[in-house]
Amino acid sequence: MKVLVCGAKGFIGENISRALKQAGHEVIAGISARHAGALPNSVVVDYAKDTTPQAWLPRLDNVDAVINAVGVLRTSRNRPIDAVHQHAPIALWDACALANIKKVIQISALGSETSETQYARTKRAADHYLMGLADSGKINHTILRPSIVFGKGGASSGLFMNLARLPLLLLPKPVLHARVQPVSVLNLAEAVVALLGPALVQQGIISCTGAEPVLMSDFIASLRQQCGKNPARVLPLPDSLSILSARLGDLAPGIPWCTETMTMLATNNEDSCADFEALIGHTPVHYGELVSKAWNI
Repeated sequence: MKVLVCGAKGFIGENISRALKQAGHEVIAGISARHAGALPNSVVVDYAKDTTPQAWLPRLDNVDAVINAVGVLRTSRNRPIDAVHQHAPIALWDACALANIKKVIQISALGSETSETQYARTKRAADHYLMGLADSGKINHTILRPSIVFGKGGASSGLFMNLARLPLLLLPKPVLHARVQPVSVLNLAEAVVALLGPALVQQGIISCTGAEPVLMSDFIASLRQQCGKNPARVLPLPDSLSILSARLGDLAPGIPWCTETMTMLATNNEDSCADFEALIGHTPVHYGELVSKAWNI
């Protein structure tokens, strides 16, 4: 197939693009202006401005499938989260319906259905609009909702690996006690490839998770153990300092830590991996093997 991958220069998009090419598909890389010329066979997209179907239709000529792997953790002037997560994707869905695209795959997020963070609300709005088009028979879709996506090159993965190297782990208590189910980015890419193969007709929402849930504190401890280090000392950060650190992060757009990040990390992020396992055809990578199977590659 000829596949447009939006966010092809991002962590998830790069891995999906690589897997699609290895499977024999032709990838059209949807990239932002700052990456113009960085990838062959690419189209430049302005997710802050391309919020009408007419802006997307020229990019869909002879395209068979569309994958949206665009995401921002925090809003900014150049990449407002409402436009990037909601308005631009909704315009893209409408254009896909008009262009009779065979398959649309949305990379969303586990927990977006119930969370009230701006990240989740905007992802959820795009998901629901896509589902509405599918319910009316206008589009063939699958929404993949991964837990924490882990792999080489991921910003959050790098953060977790850096935390795992510290002899003292100091995090807000709700974050330490949150249950997560990290998924290998390579398994997520496998799922996309499968959806453009025999599972092409499969529609709906699929939770993409690792083989087993784990407490955040135990996940970081496992990463440390996988790196061959002795156990670290773990201390909960007092609530007042947690709130203060997050608010300070709100004032520094260039760093990942902020109130929204703390809220998301403090929320349980787990689900059954049964549908995901059936889609990729094998058990997803266990969190205890992520360093060897998703980081050291």
